Amino acid sequence: MSKTRAWIAGAAVALTFTTGAMAQEGAKPDDQQPAINSSESLRLPENPQVFGTAMPSVVKATAIVNGDVITQTDVGQRLQLLAIANGGQIAPEERQRLGEQVLRNLIDETLQIQAAKSEKIEVKQSDIDKTVQRVAENVKKTPAQLADFLDANGSSIRSLRRQIEGEISWQRLQRSKIESGVTVGDDEVKAVIDKMNASKGTEEYKVGEIYLSATPSTQGQILDNANKILAQLRNGASFAGYARQYSESSTAPVGGDLGWVRPEQLPVPLADALRRMDAGAISDPIPVGGGFSIIAVQDTRKILTADPRDAVLNLKQVSIAFPKGTSRAAADPIVSRFAEAAKSIGGCGGAEKIATDFHGEVVTSDQVKMRDLPAALQRLMLPMQVGQATQPFGSLEEGVRVLVICGRDQVDQSAPSYDDVYNQLNEERVNSRARRYLRDLRRDAVIEFR
Repeated sequence: MSKTRAWIAGAAVALTFTTGAMAQEGAKPDDQQPAINSSESLRLPENPQVFGTAMPSVVKATAIVNGDVITQTDVGQRLQLLAIANGGQIAPEERQRLGEQVLRNLIDETLQIQAAKSEKIEVKQSDIDKTVQRVAENVKKTPAQLADFLDANGSSIRSLRRQIEGEISWQRLQRSKIESGVTVGDDEVKAVIDKMNASKGTEEYKVGEIYLSATPSTQGQILDNANKILAQLRNGASFAGYARQYSESSTAPVGGDLGWVRPEQLPVPLADALRRMDAGAISDPIPVGGGFSIIAVQDTRKILTADPRDAVLNLKQVSIAFPKGTSRAAADPIVSRFAEAAKSIGGCGGAEKIATDFHGEVVTSDQVKMRDLPAALQRLMLPMQVGQATQPFGSLEEGVRVLVICGRDQVDQSAPSYDDVYNQLNEERVNSRARRYLRDLRRDAVIEFR
């Protein structure tokens, strides 16, 4: 998967067209307008003969949410974004189900934007421009190149900008309307810190969550959707991407990331499931209040206990590239020589020489957390010493590289700070209230399906 497609897998893109009757500036009231019988003035025939073929409908309304229109084009562009993320294809039997879910997501996004506007929360175009710029830079493209990529793959930059507007609107609305009403007491924070100190050495989990809301009448349908999402996840789909796309939790914009938690910090059904899971596992859909959750254990650690994976690294990366179309047979001898050179690199000071010998490049990166590296690289680097290089890794298409450890600092596993605990408790309460707030928006909305 290319870097651009990898980013697309984590992005939920939406486009909503807003329409409505707008009063023309300076127009006279109806009782001052001259009456015109347009039919008579046009002298239209009673039985007209129609020539040519019918003009196809370019955009067909799918839903109207409090007056704002969501079109089939909106749904189609988001579906196509999912197709890009999954290698370019969506199975025909999946399109209808995914289309229904996308429509629900677009309705929620529209409600969130409307609610923000009603609270006088403004998202400026310059705010959206900055985010588009960051997204483009992350995939090594300019905004114009990113727009061309999306257009070529059935989506559009307008869709991306609408999705960004929705996320910024919802985040600002939560800060303004929800976070301001959430309180966390000193005694609560101290109780958590005391409990963690008492739990030293017990297991802690880095958890991702996809939450789907359900009512008693929709439980069967939502559970079916959850199981289909689960099947895709277990076939290798991006958990963060599907969380951004489908989760109705306030953590959806960050890929469903709940951070590091202990089972007792979660609702009982999630805690019970978590205790039975290992790193890398994904749960079956779990019934929780108001719906279902799918959780993924991304990593584990022991509370307040030193772990080599908590090290912070200073690294140099030496990478070599191959011309497009280079065969494996032609590349293997070069990679073998590269591997031998890396074994005797002589510390980070030798990185530039190897790069010169192999016409490669060197990138320096400091303050890299061992845990943030891919699991395969963690296994390679845990036993390594400062000054050693990894075995070569990568691909002929994206380059073959080695990492050299220039420094390793072990992090002290002391109790979390007051601010860390306060922020986590605050986030959990904001998340819970945000779910209720979105349910209230849905309940009060006027939604017309076409």
